[in-house]
Amino acid sequence: MIENYGFGKILINGKKYNSDLIIFKDSIDDSWWRKEGHNLCIDDIKEIINKKPDILIIGTGNFGLMKVPLELLKKLESMGIEVIIKKTKDACDEYNTLHQKKNVVGAFHLTC
Repeated sequence: MIENYGFGKILINGKKYNSDLIIFKDSIDDSWWRKEGHNLCIDDIKEIINKKPDILIIGTGNFGLMKVPLELLKKLESMGIEVIIKKTKDACDEYNTLHQKKNVVGAFHLTC
């Protein structure tokens, strides 16, 4: 459960994180870094793809500056992964709503 999000920080199950992260069903990767910074690419989410989630929720940052290219979105959808893209605050709320009901992974950019 994501308890709180603010620019550059997120509180999950009582633990504070200060770096971009991926929330899997059974773990959190708090060392997530993208090859191209604010432009998400397939290499950035290989571990997510390997987990075969039903839904991938992407938090694009406080101001929504991280971009998800249309080609990547189409690739994920062709793999049967529903993708939800929102600014990180809204993405956190969406994650909290869905994570108990479905196989959901959340990838969250915490700043910009």
